[in-house]
Amino acid sequence: MNDRNHTYTLDELRLESRMGAPGTDAVHREIRRIDLSDFEHRRAEITDQLWRASQEVGFFQLVNHDIELDRVRAAFIDAERFFALPASVKAQYPLHKGQNAGWESLAQVRPSTGTPDQKESYQITLPQMDAQWPSEFELPGFQAAMLDFERQCWKVGMQVLSCFADRLGFERDFFTRAHDPAADDYQSTLRLLHYYAIPAESREQLGLWRAGAHTDFDSLTLLFQRDGQGGLQVCPGKEVEGQAWTSVPPSSQVITCNIGDMLMRWSDDQLPSNFHRVRNPLAHEYQGPRYSIAFFCQANRSAVIQGPAAKYPPITAGDYLQQRIAANFTAN
Repeated sequence: MNDRNHTYTLDELRLESRMGAPGTDAVHREIRRIDLSDFEHRRAEITDQLWRASQEVGFFQLVNHDIELDRVRAAFIDAERFFALPASVKAQYPLHKGQNAGWESLAQVRPSTGTPDQKESYQITLPQMDAQWPSEFELPGFQAAMLDFERQCWKVGMQVLSCFADRLGFERDFFTRAHDPAADDYQSTLRLLHYYAIPAESREQLGLWRAGAHTDFDSLTLLFQRDGQGGLQVCPGKEVEGQAWTSVPPSSQVITCNIGDMLMRWSDDQLPSNFHRVRNPLAHEYQGPRYSIAFFCQANRSAVIQGPAAKYPPITAGDYLQQRIAANFTAN
């Protein structure tokens, strides 16, 4: 392993391990909404808005993104159908380490907390889905619906990434080629998430997070949330030492996006991959289950990550992910 790559990764994980404190609520910080309507005619304007929002906060929200609200609602209904299956059925489709495909529960421990995230998830990574889909008998129509939704998410993600390609001086379809769903080493992932309802006896335990503070390993994350099911908080890099967190109100009308570690490296650190978490609801807030759906635009394993200024040595996306996973174990 290249020492410079290793140090780069371990420094990030050491920082993450310090992010388990409750922190404070930040003075109101705007999570900007960016309108994607009339995309090709407004490309330059949209690119400028995406770039500024990404540099300053690392998070933004998309409106008029061409995924119909009814389609988003249907995806959430399908997610609920999946998670309502008996555990014995879901266990037939277990998450296989390193493949990002299948079901897991209470399995993800963040360096920031040292405790399992209070959730279960089902991950869809197209080349890894052999024997990982519930049968038509168990869940009618689920596979076809998820494949359709995955494709719609990919299209939106590639629109956004094409704007970053323009600004970074790459060819416009640079990231589209690097996230090619036809390739055998495609590793973008659609992830259905179910955060468990908060038991009454746990509501005062500040150390128990639905999802501990972390950054995403990918290029770009698209997150769908349901109205009334909040908890997502972000902490831009300049706020890390003080751990000043900003809540992102949930809305089914928007897609909440954040820059991931891959794109931060691809941009020579011009675009920050910032910390985020899902906190427990407060006593006066909704205490029931929380559902969300994330699409991780994650470069194909063979794609080579290096920014236009070559700040870091080139590394394939596959090696980069292995490095990040190894660093997690080292940090723990």
